Amino acid sequence: MEMLDRAEQLNEKVATPNLPNEELPGKTPEDAECASEENVTRESLLKTIEMIVADDSEIVADDVARIKQQFYTLHNELTLRRKDEAGEEGEAFTDTEDPIEERFKAALAAIKEKKARQRAEIETRQAANLDKKEALINELKTLGADTDNVNRHYQRIKEIQSEFKEIGEVPPQNATALWKNYQDAVEAFYDQWKVNKELRDYDFKKNLAEKQLLLDEARKLTEEPDVITAFRRLQSLHDKWREIGPVAKDVREEIWTSFKDASAEINKKYQAHFEERKARERENEEIKTALCERIEALDFSKPSTYQEWDAMTKTILEAQEEWKKAGFAPRKTNTALFNRFRALCDDFFGRKSEFFKKTKNEFAENLAKKTSLCEKAEVLAESTDWKKTTDAIVELQKEWKTIGPVARKHSDAIWRRFIKACDTFFDRKKKVNGDTRRAEQANLATKREIISRLNVIASDENTTPREQAIAEVQQLRKQWQETGHVPFKEKDKLQDAYREVVGTLFDKLDIKENRARMADFQAGIEASAGDSGKLSRERERLVRACEQRRQELKTYENNMGFFNSKSKNGDSIVREMERKMQHLKEEIAQISEKIKIIDSNI
Repeated sequence: MEMLDRAEQLNEKVATPNLPNEELPGKTPEDAECASEENVTRESLLKTIEMIVADDSEIVADDVARIKQQFYTLHNELTLRRKDEAGEEGEAFTDTEDPIEERFKAALAAIKEKKARQRAEIETRQAANLDKKEALINELKTLGADTDNVNRHYQRIKEIQSEFKEIGEVPPQNATALWKNYQDAVEAFYDQWKVNKELRDYDFKKNLAEKQLLLDEARKLTEEPDVITAFRRLQSLHDKWREIGPVAKDVREEIWTSFKDASAEINKKYQAHFEERKARERENEEIKTALCERIEALDFSKPSTYQEWDAMTKTILEAQEEWKKAGFAPRKTNTALFNRFRALCDDFFGRKSEFFKKTKNEFAENLAKKTSLCEKAEVLAESTDWKKTTDAIVELQKEWKTIGPVARKHSDAIWRRFIKACDTFFDRKKKVNGDTRRAEQANLATKREIISRLNVIASDENTTPREQAIAEVQQLRKQWQETGHVPFKEKDKLQDAYREVVGTLFDKLDIKENRARMADFQAGIEASAGDSGKLSRERERLVRACEQRRQELKTYENNMGFFNSKSKNGDSIVREMERKMQHLKEEIAQISEKIKIIDSNI
């Protein structure tokens, strides 16, 4: 190992900010992470991140990421405790605006801008240094090739070496090749041409003494108990080693081998340290996964008494205490595990809160709303403005679905009153809409013919080539969409038959519309894998969309529990709600799959 990766050297050489529990010299963020987390608070992490913003030194991305992870772990736990406390008191939980989090976000944004400026300045400076050093190397080669005047050039050679050392760093991707070219040019000057022996021997002796000192320091570092400090100091020794000129040929390989061996021992300890930390993180991951599985095994729908809810609450709180005692899991799974655990706890306390919050006042309020809708529907039942009134009644039906349940003793009566008013209007409308019925009958015949043709394609006897069959299916689906309404009583049965045969054809012909869209989504996410901010924003958007659909599904399920009508139109509304519930479930499954894809790329 003669040259370490230059990009790693740049990161290791940047000054590390003082973390909240970093008090002794030589301590690093890795040490702080291993320390007790009891002394770390959101306020101390905020103070640290704001100190990084104010500091003029270069920002270390790993340190910022670690502070961010610690902050949001504490922040999420605080939010969870607040919600737990709200659930215990039976009051609705509403999280308030957090000024500490807002300041923390503002500091992160400032660090991002500052990092970009620093990176641009470093790259510009490194590019200029590369040009300067390449010019000196070219001059070295030119002077070395002038064999008749080597002794006269000796002083200039020393000046070039001094200038080369004083010039700063170059782009990491050019560092190794540049240093090799420089060493080759210097060694060629000393080894290939006749240089004044006394001067050459003096330089060799001086360089050997300097490299021997570096070797001694490297050997002492093998005994350094702090492997992080030892590793970083070793990088500094390597930088100094490269700046020192060549030594005599007879000791050149020996001293480099000794220095390399000492470096290898330190690097081995450094690697072992991180392997040990990874092992601890994997152990923590297993502990947290087991906690999630333990909670998932509980049946949240089972408790029906206060005592049963209190017993299960005790189990949940014990699991939360165990979670707090567990350390960090690997970065790629830690956030996903926390979100999984928090979602389980939120689900439990949400159910518990709902159990305790159902009161007679809520039922009375819902009954008043539904009574008002009944009165509006009864006024519209005798209208002859068919189009406008139909739209109005449909809006009333939609509004009805959004209203929560009422007391069971009123449920059937209020529903029968509402559906009777709706049926009265639609029965009157049917009697005067003969032309509409004839058109609907024609559309019914057309759609039945479409279903029949689709069944022929789906039959085992059909031998149509796959591409032709897919084209026919798509054409028939387009014709279906273009065909107008059918009689209302035939609508559900016809739609079910169409959906069934289309589903069969999708499986048979392997038409992968949803899978293709999901593949496109995954490709887009993988293309943005380096932009964690963009992925986080997309994930938050999907989580909100998923939660919105869950709430809609929950509302439908609550309303379904109170529908008990035997009328034709009432049954149709129930079937329509069942179709929408199934659609919501499919959307929730698709969104959840997208969230998993994002989590695997963060």
